[in-house]
Amino acid sequence: MAEKRDYYEVLGVSKTATKDEIKKAYRKLAIKYHPDKNQGDASAEEKFKEATEAYDVLSDEKKRSAYDQFGHAGVSGMGHDYSHVYHDFSDIFGSFGSGGDFSDLFSSFFGGSFGRRSSASSFSGSDLRCNVTVSFKEAVFGTSVDLAYTRNIPCDECDGSGAQKGTSTKTCPDCNGRGQVTRQTGFFQMATTCPRCHGQGVVIEKPCVKCSGKGVLKANQKIKITIPAGIESGQRLRIPGQGNAGQNNSRAGDLYVSVTVKPHPYFEREEHDLYIMIPISFTQAALGSEITVSTIDDKKVKIKIPAGTPNGKLLKLKGYGVPFGSKTAARGDFYIKLSVQTPEKLSSKAKTLLQEFAKEYGENNEPAPIELSKIGNI
Repeated sequence: MAEKRDYYEVLGVSKTATKDEIKKAYRKLAIKYHPDKNQGDASAEEKFKEATEAYDVLSDEKKRSAYDQFGHAGVSGMGHDYSHVYHDFSDIFGSFGSGGDFSDLFSSFFGGSFGRRSSASSFSGSDLRCNVTVSFKEAVFGTSVDLAYTRNIPCDECDGSGAQKGTSTKTCPDCNGRGQVTRQTGFFQMATTCPRCHGQGVVIEKPCVKCSGKGVLKANQKIKITIPAGIESGQRLRIPGQGNAGQNNSRAGDLYVSVTVKPHPYFEREEHDLYIMIPISFTQAALGSEITVSTIDDKKVKIKIPAGTPNGKLLKLKGYGVPFGSKTAARGDFYIKLSVQTPEKLSSKAKTLLQEFAKEYGENNEPAPIELSKIGNI
């Protein structure tokens, strides 16, 4: 039989360690070597038992005193009983970290809990997701949409209880209403959701015929939702309480609506600014002109084109872009990009006039390249 290691060495603490230091050292080893986390690993199970034995002795003042004086012989007749170490986790794990609750952390490791009744949120209805498509203009200014979808609603026959009218639920005999049952892993007790009542703590003796005891029914739902001004394609809207109904009339889930915005044939959007490309003739660009442009809200706005306007020039109309929201009148800007058009067919008279213009203006048949710094990116 292998010789037992020193308990202080097992926990990795000094002989002057405080109770808190011993407790902290043990819970760290308990997480690392717990059998549920290391299934099939005999070495981990032995280390777990060894750490448990060490903690049992060093956490008890009387046992620790005897151990400090006489070693393992001093506690060999004290009848170690490790089950109490795991029966009440509030002593070991109740203040994990800075005021936190170790039970949540432990549950993430081992899939169990510390004897807590499952919270009501466990029976809340599930969330639903659907999609709507709106036009570009509707996304800019906002709109309302009629949405049809299917969801679970409380059964009208049993009012969501799942039990026949005139009957009631009874306490689950397997878990005595706690919603959880315990199982033994070695000498470690773990609480899991009761398989009979599924954590509700009650069972239905006579299920409702209409909903088969589920308490909910499938139903077609129609609601009107508001699409806020300025929404962008891909954004989601949350409609509280419009998801599936929960069990036993618990809280319903939410409805999440993903919005798709159709592209516009003329307008493009960049955040709250709008862009449009407008063609002009090369004479309008050369001589200057005044043109009328339609905005996204169908307003006719006159803008001046300066003489000598180059192709691709951007003109800005302030405040004609996308609204910043329904609670403010502020809007982004509207940019008009000018595209100078070259005619493909010319009359004889037009050709003659252009030839005279070329002769008057002068043509350079060996043009030098333009410096990139003067025109920006190509």
